[in-house]
Amino acid sequence: MESAESKPKASRVLSGMGMKVAIVAILILAVGATVYTKNRKSSDLAPENAATAQQSVSDKPLSEAAPQSAAPDTKAGLPRLVDLGATKCIPCKMMAPILEDLKKTYAGKLEVVFIDVWEKPDEAKKYGINLIPTQVFYDASGQERFRHEGFYSKEDILAKWKELGVTL
Repeated sequence: MESAESKPKASRVLSGMGMKVAIVAILILAVGATVYTKNRKSSDLAPENAATAQQSVSDKPLSEAAPQSAAPDTKAGLPRLVDLGATKCIPCKMMAPILEDLKKTYAGKLEVVFIDVWEKPDEAKKYGINLIPTQVFYDASGQERFRHEGFYSKEDILAKWKELGVTL
Protein backbone atom coordinates (compact mmCIF):
# COMPACT_ATOMS: atom_id res chain seq x y z
CA MET A 1 0.00 0.00 0.00
CA GLU A 2 1.27 3.46 -0.90
CA SER A 3 1.80 5.94 1.85
CA ALA A 4 0.67 9.55 1.61
CA GLU A 5 4.30 10.73 1.87
CA SER A 6 5.49 8.80 -1.21
CA LYS A 7 3.21 10.62 -3.66
CA PRO A 8 4.68 14.10 -3.15
CA LYS A 9 8.20 12.64 -3.37
CA ALA A 10 7.37 10.85 -6.64
CA SER A 11 5.93 14.01 -8.17
CA ARG A 12 9.04 15.96 -7.13
CA VAL A 13 11.23 13.35 -8.84
CA LEU A 14 9.14 13.55 -12.01
CA SER A 15 9.23 17.35 -12.06
CA GLY A 16 13.00 17.24 -11.48
CA MET A 17 13.36 14.88 -14.44
CA GLY A 18 11.14 17.16 -16.50
CA MET A 19 13.48 20.07 -15.75
CA LYS A 20 16.48 18.00 -16.80
CA VAL A 21 14.79 17.04 -20.06
CA ALA A 22 13.88 20.70 -20.70
CA ILE A 23 17.46 21.81 -20.06
CA VAL A 24 18.83 19.17 -22.44
CA ALA A 25 16.29 20.20 -25.10
CA ILE A 26 17.27 23.86 -24.74
CA LEU A 27 20.96 22.96 -25.06
CA ILE A 28 20.28 20.92 -28.20
CA LEU A 29 18.36 23.82 -29.73
CA ALA A 30 21.14 26.26 -28.85
CA VAL A 31 23.81 24.06 -30.45
CA GLY A 32 21.66 23.56 -33.52
CA ALA A 33 21.09 27.31 -33.86
CA THR A 34 24.82 27.96 -33.49
CA VAL A 35 25.72 25.42 -36.18
CA TYR A 36 23.04 26.79 -38.50
CA THR A 37 24.23 30.37 -37.98
CA LYS A 38 27.88 29.48 -38.53
CA ASN A 39 27.09 27.54 -41.72
CA ARG A 40 24.94 30.38 -42.98
CA LYS A 41 27.72 32.93 -42.38
CA SER A 42 30.22 30.71 -44.23
CA SER A 43 27.96 30.46 -47.25
CA ASP A 44 27.45 34.24 -47.28
CA LEU A 45 31.18 34.90 -47.69
CA ALA A 46 32.48 36.27 -50.95
CA PRO A 47 34.12 33.64 -53.22
CA GLU A 48 37.62 34.95 -52.47
CA ASN A 49 37.03 34.43 -48.73
CA ALA A 50 35.18 31.10 -48.98
CA ALA A 51 38.37 29.04 -49.30
CA THR A 52 39.89 30.91 -46.37
CA ALA A 53 36.83 30.23 -44.20
CA GLN A 54 36.86 26.55 -45.16
CA GLN A 55 40.56 26.34 -44.34
CA SER A 56 40.02 27.85 -40.89
CA VAL A 57 37.19 25.47 -40.11
CA SER A 58 38.99 22.37 -41.36
CA ASP A 59 42.40 23.26 -39.86
CA LYS A 60 44.17 21.51 -42.75
CA PRO A 61 47.37 22.51 -44.50
CA LEU A 62 46.78 24.60 -47.59
CA SER A 63 48.15 21.88 -49.82
CA GLU A 64 44.81 20.13 -49.16
CA ALA A 65 42.70 23.26 -49.74
CA ALA A 66 42.21 25.90 -52.42
CA PRO A 67 45.17 28.25 -52.99
CA GLN A 68 45.23 31.39 -50.87
CA SER A 69 46.22 34.93 -51.68
CA ALA A 70 49.38 36.60 -50.46
CA ALA A 71 49.61 38.14 -47.00
CA PRO A 72 48.97 41.85 -46.82
CA ASP A 73 52.02 43.91 -45.84
CA THR A 74 54.49 40.99 -45.79
CA LYS A 75 58.13 41.91 -45.25
CA ALA A 76 60.09 40.42 -48.14
CA GLY A 77 61.92 37.23 -47.32
CA LEU A 78 60.46 36.54 -43.86
CA PRO A 79 57.83 34.00 -42.93
CA ARG A 80 54.94 35.69 -41.11
CA LEU A 81 52.63 34.63 -38.30
CA VAL A 82 49.48 36.75 -38.04
CA ASP A 83 47.41 36.31 -34.87
CA LEU A 84 43.91 37.74 -35.15
CA GLY A 85 42.29 38.18 -31.77
CA ALA A 86 41.30 40.75 -29.19
CA THR A 87 43.02 42.14 -26.12
CA LYS A 88 40.02 41.23 -23.92
CA CYS A 89 39.49 37.66 -25.17
CA ILE A 90 40.76 35.06 -22.65
CA PRO A 91 42.46 32.66 -25.13
CA CYS A 92 43.87 35.72 -26.92
CA LYS A 93 45.35 36.96 -23.64
CA MET A 94 46.95 33.54 -23.22
CA MET A 95 48.49 33.89 -26.69
CA ALA A 96 49.98 37.36 -26.02
CA PRO A 97 53.12 36.26 -24.09
CA ILE A 98 53.75 33.48 -26.62
CA LEU A 99 53.60 35.97 -29.50
CA GLU A 100 55.91 38.40 -27.69
CA ASP A 101 58.38 35.59 -26.99
CA LEU A 102 58.33 34.47 -30.63
CA LYS A 103 58.75 38.08 -31.78
CA LYS A 104 61.85 38.55 -29.58
CA THR A 105 63.38 35.07 -29.97
CA TYR A 106 63.03 34.92 -33.75
CA ALA A 107 63.59 38.59 -34.63
CA GLY A 108 64.99 38.80 -38.15
CA LYS A 109 63.80 35.24 -38.91
CA LEU A 110 60.06 35.51 -38.35
CA GLU A 111 57.60 38.38 -38.47
CA VAL A 112 54.93 38.13 -35.76
CA VAL A 113 51.85 40.36 -36.02
CA PHE A 114 48.87 40.73 -33.70
CA ILE A 115 45.66 42.31 -35.00
CA ASP A 116 42.84 43.21 -32.59
CA VAL A 117 39.75 42.47 -34.67
CA TRP A 118 37.43 44.08 -32.11
CA GLU A 119 39.22 47.38 -32.67
CA LYS A 120 39.63 46.73 -36.42
CA PRO A 121 36.59 44.69 -37.53
CA ASP A 122 37.47 45.14 -41.21
CA GLU A 123 40.59 43.04 -40.62
CA ALA A 124 38.43 40.08 -39.56
CA LYS A 125 36.62 40.33 -42.90
CA LYS A 126 39.86 40.84 -44.83
CA TYR A 127 41.33 37.65 -43.36
CA GLY A 128 38.03 35.75 -43.50
CA ILE A 129 38.06 34.65 -39.88
CA ASN A 130 35.14 33.13 -37.98
CA LEU A 131 36.64 32.68 -34.54
CA ILE A 132 39.34 34.28 -32.38
CA PRO A 133 42.13 33.75 -31.87
CA THR A 134 43.06 32.63 -35.37
CA GLN A 135 46.70 32.18 -36.37
CA VAL A 136 47.59 32.46 -40.05
CA PHE A 137 50.98 31.18 -41.23
CA TYR A 138 52.54 32.77 -44.33
CA ASP A 139 55.72 31.60 -46.03
CA ALA A 140 58.55 33.96 -46.99
CA SER A 141 56.88 34.70 -50.33
CA GLY A 142 53.68 35.78 -48.58
CA GLN A 143 51.55 32.75 -49.48
CA GLU A 144 49.24 31.45 -46.76
CA ARG A 145 50.34 27.95 -45.77
CA PHE A 146 48.23 27.10 -42.73
CA ARG A 147 45.55 28.47 -40.46
CA HIS A 148 44.51 27.50 -36.93
CA GLU A 149 41.60 28.59 -34.73
CA GLY A 150 41.86 28.82 -30.95
CA PHE A 151 44.77 28.81 -28.53
CA TYR A 152 48.01 27.51 -30.06
CA SER A 153 51.00 26.78 -27.83
CA LYS A 154 54.52 27.93 -28.66
CA GLU A 155 55.59 24.30 -29.11
CA ASP A 156 52.74 23.67 -31.55
CA ILE A 157 53.53 26.84 -33.49
CA LEU A 158 57.20 25.92 -33.82
CA ALA A 159 56.29 22.34 -34.79
CA LYS A 160 53.94 23.66 -37.48
CA TRP A 161 56.66 25.91 -38.92
CA LYS A 162 59.00 22.91 -39.00
CA GLU A 163 56.30 20.79 -40.69
CA LEU A 164 55.87 23.55 -43.27
CA GLY A 165 59.62 23.40 -43.97
CA VAL A 166 60.49 26.73 -42.34
CA THR A 167 63.70 26.65 -40.32
CA LEU A 168 63.75 29.24 -37.55
